[in-house]
Order: sequence, then structure tokens, then C-alpha cells
Amino acid sequence: MPNRFLLCVLTALLLLPLTGLTADEKPLPRVRVGALGFGTVSWELEVIQSRDLAKKHGIDLKIVPLGSGDAYIVALQGGAVDVMVGDWIWVSRQRAESNLYTFAPYSNAVGAVMVKPDSGIRQLADLRDKKLGIAGGPSDKSWLLLRAYAQRKLGVDLTQFAKPTYAAPPLLNELVLRGEVDAALNAWNYAARLEVGGMHALIEMPEILAGLGIDKPIPLLGWVFRDDWAAANSAAIKGFLAASYEAKAILAGSDAQWDQIRPKMRAENDAVFKALRAKYRAGIPVCSDPNSIAAVAATFKILADTGGEKLVGRSKGLTSGTFWPGFSLPPCKTD
Repeated sequence: MPNRFLLCVLTALLLLPLTGLTADEKPLPRVRVGALGFGTVSWELEVIQSRDLAKKHGIDLKIVPLGSGDAYIVALQGGAVDVMVGDWIWVSRQRAESNLYTFAPYSNAVGAVMVKPDSGIRQLADLRDKKLGIAGGPSDKSWLLLRAYAQRKLGVDLTQFAKPTYAAPPLLNELVLRGEVDAALNAWNYAARLEVGGMHALIEMPEILAGLGIDKPIPLLGWVFRDDWAAANSAAIKGFLAASYEAKAILAGSDAQWDQIRPKMRAENDAVFKALRAKYRAGIPVCSDPNSIAAVAATFKILADTGGEKLVGRSKGLTSGTFWPGFSLPPCKTD
């Protein structure tokens, strides 16, 4: 990875001053993080643990294993964890209902619509009457953005133009490889596996966002935690975010570190392992454009217009405070 990335991350770490006492003076503040045992979040947490980055940044990290994506929200709302990975749609919706959660960027990694070379599908219009598999459900944000893109570019409603089928990500990969669906909109780590299997991207999220007028990279996932917990544990959350971004810097530059976390990745072969590594690195947030929040707000409006109240609840726009003001990445450099 370019040295510029490492410099940006080190700068980000310097923006997170720690005010807690050392381990010799009193026990380190504990941060409980919810994570799936073999999910992509666990890769970064493994680096934090193996490199002892939590202690370095003044915290005692406790990883709380969770069994499913839904368990994240239950654990956070029930107070079983302090931090989880989520999206700003959920955070904004919660804030609109006076549940004051907040968000710090974790990943820009994005999915894609994947097709086989012999599918005959060369452009979005070729999805007419085709079976399109979508990871998750009707309110998946990637699906909603693709629908908005198709409406703007083709003047069609993909829910009627194509034949959408919803499935969990692993099952969706099986369905498209077996030819039971013609195309698959899946998360980045599953799309990487399809790419290794000989498929290619029909359209990826950056192109979709650009077509909707969003020309800035935006974090789609972030660390989510409560406002009041962050206020009462300022040193702890800053220490955790510093450890998180130091782990990202290590993963960006060290192939040897990837070899160490490979068992967590469950990569079927070397090609999948390398594809996952490359996609993860491409999704690491490295800087923040002054207009990034405006780009997120514009994306939120598109999602709200497409997904409606079922997705965003009472939130009419990106709610103030959705992005935690205690953390920011270094500004992006312009040419």
C-alpha cells in the first residue's frame, strides 16, 4: 500500500489523544466489542489481540462472540456490548427516535452485481426478466441504491423489470454458481469468491453511487456505540479507535500479518485468500473529504426515497450527530 495511506493512518492516530491512566496506576478501561467468530470484523480484532494493540492504546479489549447479524443490535441495545459494526442508516434512524447512538468509519468496502461470462448479461438493461439474487432482504441498502440507479438511468423499477430473489450471502453464491439465478448482488467478500470462480462484476457500488451523483467515497460501515457511553468513556473509545486504525495500517502493509490471520478467513484456496486480502485493503478508509458528510446525507436521501419509512423510520434526513464528532480521518489531499 502507498506510504500516503500509512501517513494518513498515523495522523489519524495522533488525532485521538488518550487521557486514561496507565496499567500501573489502575486497571485499563474495558471495551466490549461484539463480533461474529469468523466474520470479516474478526480479522481486524485478531490483529489487535495478536499485536497487543489494545493495551498499547490504553484499553482492555473484550471480544463478545455473537451468532448472527441480528445479534449485534440486540447485544448493543441490551448493554451486552459497548461497540459493534453497523451502518449510518440504522444510527440515523435510532437518533430520530431519541436513541442516541453514533458512528465512526470502519470500512468503505462495497459489493457488486456479479454475472457469468456466458450469461449474455453485458449491461444493466440485460437484466430484464432475469433472476437477480440479492443478499439480505428487500431493504438491503445496496439493493435500494441499485434500484434507484436503474430508475434514474433506465427509467425502470427493478422489482418489476427483473425477478428479484432474496437469500443469505453464502446461499446466494451457491445459487448463482449453480445457475439458479442469473446474477447476484452480494457483499464484497462473497463477490470476491465469485470473481475467483470465473464471474465478473456487471456493476459495482462506486459506479452506482456516481450515477446517483455521489462522487465521494463514503464509509458504508462503521463502529457504532452510544453517545452517553462515549462521553463517559472518552479515553476508552478513542483508544479502541486508535487500535482499530493501527490494525488497519498493519493489514494494509504486511502480507505476513495476513498469513497469520488466514485461519480466521476460511479462504478455500490461495486465489480466494488473495482476492479477500485485496478487496479488504481497497475498502480501508484512508481520509475524509470535507464534503463526505454531505455525500452520505445525499445517499441517505436516496435510500429514504427508495426504501421509505420501513428503512429509515421517522428520520427524514441524516440525523445530526450520526457521525461521532470525537473522531475524524485526515483530510484527503487534492491534486
